Amino acid sequence: MLPTRLSSIMKLLYPTSLKLDIASLEGFSVSLHPYDVKSTIPDDLLDAEVLVTWANSATNLQDAARRMPKLRWIQSLAAGPNDVLSAGFPSSVIVTTGSGLHDRTVAEHTLGLLLAAARRFDQMRDCQLQSTWAAHLGGPQPDRPKDRFTTLRDARVLIWGYGNIAKTLAPHLTALGATVRGVARSAGVRSGVEVYGEDKLPELLPETDALVMILPGSESTKNALNASRLALLPKHAWVVNVGRGTSIDEDALADALEAGSIGGAALDVFVKEPLPAASRLYKAPNCIVSPHAAGGRPQDAEPLIAYNLRRLIAGQPLKNVI
Repeated sequence: MLPTRLSSIMKLLYPTSLKLDIASLEGFSVSLHPYDVKSTIPDDLLDAEVLVTWANSATNLQDAARRMPKLRWIQSLAAGPNDVLSAGFPSSVIVTTGSGLHDRTVAEHTLGLLLAAARRFDQMRDCQLQSTWAAHLGGPQPDRPKDRFTTLRDARVLIWGYGNIAKTLAPHLTALGATVRGVARSAGVRSGVEVYGEDKLPELLPETDALVMILPGSESTKNALNASRLALLPKHAWVVNVGRGTSIDEDALADALEAGSIGGAALDVFVKEPLPAASRLYKAPNCIVSPHAAGGRPQDAEPLIAYNLRRLIAGQPLKNVI
């Protein structure tokens, strides 16, 4: 859908939930207005045509969907704007995502989780809190044992959900000596990495030391990693999830961790957040719980907003349209 070319000055609302270089957005035929993402939109801003969102409350978005009749475009700064999509905006409103704004931060966090899993920083911290020397992790150690995930060197890392974040992460893994393969809806070679279709998972999972999941949240990805697929992983394999919590069957994962049928899990996303205190994952052996901390800080949002704003004014297709 092409946006209608604009001929008059319009209002753009930007969130105060993060610091933006607003000066870089000046010079367009647009008036710029800050708004509080946790409150309803003020009456004098309800005629805005552009809404930039980040960490908005559900009430804020639902109110905007009901009371902003001139709204034409929403620029979410989230990679997966489920909050916007579920707020009830009419289909005439163009929604664009913040895809690309979180690639580096999520890739960095994922690398950290993989290193924590391999080097067992979690166990070192547990021992420190008990004033205990983690002797089993220090001193002479076997080099790259086949029955444990202890290093990224020569590790077989499978990234399920091979998009922009995976493309950012993969070079860091290969630089540390890992062999990286990907899984996506369409197969092919991407930036030198072999990417397979999901039909190859039965062959790939048994050959995996670390499974990194970066799947989006949708009905098609719900419980993608279920009990039967967990059973295909080697006993020493770790699961890292930085995509969406709904992509893993959490009960099946907890069962696998408690049974020792996989090496461990490092999780940044969960079906319900905050993760309920009663969740088995908190106390499951070899499980690292990260509080959805991989993203949370869009980088270089201004160039994306400016690019799409320029194209909206010109009546051209926008980038990252859902």
